[in-house]
Amino acid sequence: QVQLVESGGGLVQPGGSLRLSCAASGSISGIDTMGWYRQAPGKQRELVAVITSGGSRNYADSVKGRFTISRDNAKNTAYLQMNSLKPEDTAVYYCNAVVSSGIGLRGYWGQGTQVTVSS
Repeated sequence: QVQLVESGGGLVQPGGSLRLSCAASGSISGIDTMGWYRQAPGKQRELVAVITSGGSRNYADSVKGRFTISRDNAKNTAYLQMNSLKPEDTAVYYCNAVVSSGIGLRGYWGQGTQVTVSS
């Protein structure tokens, strides 16, 4: 079994910064893509950023230039540095990882962490 645990969410003023972390644990042989998604009230879950095992990154247009995704493969951990936060960034942020384990390759989700941007 594989678990993803997110941390780092909270309340921040517009223009502020937060850093989210996502740690994967369990029976892991390797991790392919790791990504961050978010879901605001009344909206569908959307991709924020993804990073491959080789370090290639993709971002949603709405966060380009403000958010940075990174990962530490030795720690099976992904990070999302969020700068210049806006009220429209308010959402529950979910971590996703495509993991290779004893049962093959499959995707896992974390429980989510709330990010609220408000003055």
